[in-house]
Amino acid sequence: WIGITLTLILADLLLMSFSQPRGLILVEIPIGLLMALNIILLGFKLFEVFFDNYLLDIALEDKSKVNSELLVLGQFLSKAAIVLVVILVFAQSHQVNLIGLVASLGVAGAAVAFGSQKIIEQILWSVVLYIDRPFNVDEYIHLPDRTMGRVESIGWRSTKIRLSGKNTLVIVPNSNLAQISIENLTRANRVVSMVNLTFFRAMSDEEKALVHQLILASTSDILGIDHRLTQVALQDAVSESNKESVQAQIVFFILGTTEISMELRKGLLEIARENIIKQLYDYGISFNFEEELFDISQPMNI
Repeated sequence: WIGITLTLILADLLLMSFSQPRGLILVEIPIGLLMALNIILLGFKLFEVFFDNYLLDIALEDKSKVNSELLVLGQFLSKAAIVLVVILVFAQSHQVNLIGLVASLGVAGAAVAFGSQKIIEQILWSVVLYIDRPFNVDEYIHLPDRTMGRVESIGWRSTKIRLSGKNTLVIVPNSNLAQISIENLTRANRVVSMVNLTFFRAMSDEEKALVHQLILASTSDILGIDHRLTQVALQDAVSESNKESVQAQIVFFILGTTEISMELRKGLLEIARENIIKQLYDYGISFNFEEELFDISQPMNI
């Protein structure tokens, strides 16, 4: 196909190189149009081969979710670019004034643009939604109208949501989603961090209350740690050497949307633990302690 197309292109260029009497022009123009159509079809076929054998492999090797509708949109835009390039080359080689032709169609184009204003607006809102990324494919979201379900696909005009429980499909325009509050349930992950401290001496109730207060105060200002859920439990115990001791178990809830933010907040929690120890020493509560860390992922239950 490629060889035949190249041969026909050379033959068409040879015809165009002559002085072109009227009869020759009438022969060359239909041949040129058929040639342009053939090149467009060949371009489509070559792009499909390239898309299926190369671009899809790259998309499947990527660890992120593959958005099939964006791939379809990319296919459409690529084929439209092939058609546009062939039209421009054909017009340039046959001395067709595209600018004048477009200007003559200006009124009709304005009417079409006015009629498709809503469609253009929805496409622009889709671009905003894609850049902001409040949700991805396969995530669960909750909308103000009580729509809750899994995002099945994000298209260039609308987003398809599979409702939880009913298993029906809701199609929401992207222009609506870009202007409302969206509750992302999948990204509501939190990590439960448990810290066990052992004070190798007895403590009075006042000291226990002070330890409890210092722990809560040291983590209340850290963004991403839900201090309202922070739990501090102090319990009297006896050490292996039959000495009185106090066991303290502290449970923190770390909130975050991405792995980077979770790691950052774990680092802030480490600083808060060091601050707790420093303040206890400053208050004259001398102790040795043993620290054990347990990080348990706790995703949102749907």
